[in-house]
Amino acid sequence: MKAYLILEDGHVFEGKAFGAQREVISEFVFNTSMTGYVEVLTDPSYAGQSVVMTYPLIGNYGVSYKDQESAHPFVEGFVIHELSRVGSNFRMNMNLYDYMLENNIPGICNVDTRAVTKLIRNHGCMNGMITTRLPEDMDKALGKIRAFRVEGVVERVTCDEISTLNHGGSPRVALYDFGAKRNIAQSLVERGCEVTVLPASTPASYVIDEGFDGVMLSNGPGDPEENTAVIEEIKVLAQSGIPIFAICLGHQMMALAHGFKTEKLKFGHHGANHPVKDLHTGRVYISTQNHNYVLREDSIDPQVAKPWFVNVNDGTNEGVEYLQENIRTVQFHPEACAGPTDTDFLFDGFMQMMGGKDNA
Repeated sequence: MKAYLILEDGHVFEGKAFGAQREVISEFVFNTSMTGYVEVLTDPSYAGQSVVMTYPLIGNYGVSYKDQESAHPFVEGFVIHELSRVGSNFRMNMNLYDYMLENNIPGICNVDTRAVTKLIRNHGCMNGMITTRLPEDMDKALGKIRAFRVEGVVERVTCDEISTLNHGGSPRVALYDFGAKRNIAQSLVERGCEVTVLPASTPASYVIDEGFDGVMLSNGPGDPEENTAVIEEIKVLAQSGIPIFAICLGHQMMALAHGFKTEKLKFGHHGANHPVKDLHTGRVYISTQNHNYVLREDSIDPQVAKPWFVNVNDGTNEGVEYLQENIRTVQFHPEACAGPTDTDFLFDGFMQMMGGKDNA
């Protein structure tokens, strides 16, 4: 069946439908990863967004449930150049086509993803629609597409109740789930931690009263400034003296809790090949990233914090160390999945912050 990708600037791309055959409107971003499409599909940070994969062949190793970063996919739609209907992998549970169908995700293939990517790079992140029928009134459809906003997504992706992994482990870590990827908790469990996963709305008083040894603020979707209630709780946590390590959205909200500012990037950072530089050592690491918003480095109060990492490609901030509190935050994903594990040593640093031993 034919399918169409309609962007808010009026560009229309014709391709073939795969997965769920339904209409969806969302924000469109591109991801430059060569592998890891299962992890991309199941990363909660993509809630409200459809993903254009720049690598041309997708689906060639099928889908393995063990590669999922959440219980189910969160992307709104999937745009690829060529679909491999047959997966070749001893670990696979099903092919990509059936997985998309089972999870009600609309996809479009046989699209010139290079052209779509260039449009997004030039114009910036754009809203768009995936549909199997061209609208009769294109102007009305474009108005509807342009009106779309990514809102309320943290509430949509966070867990419903508190749960604990690795009971009896030490140290005890409270992991705030703003859309946490599974490997964040797994990276802590592998280091012996007891990890208690908390809904985004959990009051800071609960963490303080329970006597946790450390707090992890996770990744997540959307505009950080939208989460005003959460930011107020983070302010309390920051003043509690408990060691805190934050990733991605957590990094941004910690910055806002200290009065710094964030802004939306033109087309964001999405992929497993982004270089970041450690400003202490000068060493460059390849990192996994998925975000549209970034901390404005010129808004950092030098009496409160100092930049820690910087993006080599565009010079944007990738990490912060707080000078008067035991807090470190990074914009990229040290837990990887998908992507390189170059920076997983940061979890060892978090262990040291909590008074534990690292894995070095």
